[in-house]
Amino acid sequence: MTKNNSQFLWTKKHLLGLDELSPAELVHILDTAESFREVSTRSIKKVPALRGRVVALMFFEDSTRTRMSFELAASRLSADTVLFTAKGSSVAKGETTLDTIRNIEAMGVDVFVIRHGQSGAPHMLASKCRSSIVNAGDGSHEHPTQGLLDIFTIRQRLGKIAGLKVAIVGDIAHSRVARSNIIGLRKLGAEVVVVGPPTLVPSAIAAMGCTISHDLDAVLSEVDVINMLRIQFERFSSSLFPSVREYSRLYGLDAQRLRRCKKGVLVMHPGPINRGVELTSEVADGPNSCILQQVTNGLAVRMAVLYLVSGGKD
Repeated sequence: MTKNNSQFLWTKKHLLGLDELSPAELVHILDTAESFREVSTRSIKKVPALRGRVVALMFFEDSTRTRMSFELAASRLSADTVLFTAKGSSVAKGETTLDTIRNIEAMGVDVFVIRHGQSGAPHMLASKCRSSIVNAGDGSHEHPTQGLLDIFTIRQRLGKIAGLKVAIVGDIAHSRVARSNIIGLRKLGAEVVVVGPPTLVPSAIAAMGCTISHDLDAVLSEVDVINMLRIQFERFSSSLFPSVREYSRLYGLDAQRLRRCKKGVLVMHPGPINRGVELTSEVADGPNSCILQQVTNGLAVRMAVLYLVSGGKD
């Protein structure tokens, strides 16, 4: 593994959001992830870093990529894993989230990875539990490991973060991914512009230090990275734009729009993709896309996070 800055001492027990991390702490996570990235290329894809530790994956919302990525990350660090889903559990019988966590903690769990529909749930649990808490997405608040893996991928492909201009396009209002990306990118010196229809881009988002545009075509030639977000139809209480076809016409990224971008522009998407809405298949599977690379890098980032909150220092 590559060596991190020996002068840096990681002291945080939890990872609740990128808002709580300093630029130095963000870089330390990225550097630690870089050191774990080569583990996946070995014939034996394991290191004993968390042997004897227990990681509980507590998913109160549906997930595929994040849950499997954390599960595989814990396994590659040689930790034991326990998988919880809300369906069919005591939560369905009326047990509170806190009581559920405390009962499972009593079985000897060291780290909880928590996905919850309520914003702030991981923060509340961190204040009540002895174990480490890793936020795997809470409501519309933050998704810190997705933000980290996106930033890791940008740094890997473009060699830096500072000085870049990144467009985040789509459903900003409901996106915890957008918030984590804005926070992390801004702390590391990038400029961020959020793009989407007025109904999906709250004006208050400008307070996070980004600029707002409602015209995707106006920013295409300026940006180094385009991160396309999924339209989260399941969170809509009413229609927020005239039609899916209209949204795709104004804010979808196709080959014609891609030709107006910088030659080496990076195209990203946190997944799952609504093909033909946010991205055409030609763009999603094309040479500018790093969507699968994001998934691969998510494993290294989550290994780094589990390792660090568990007390890893070397």
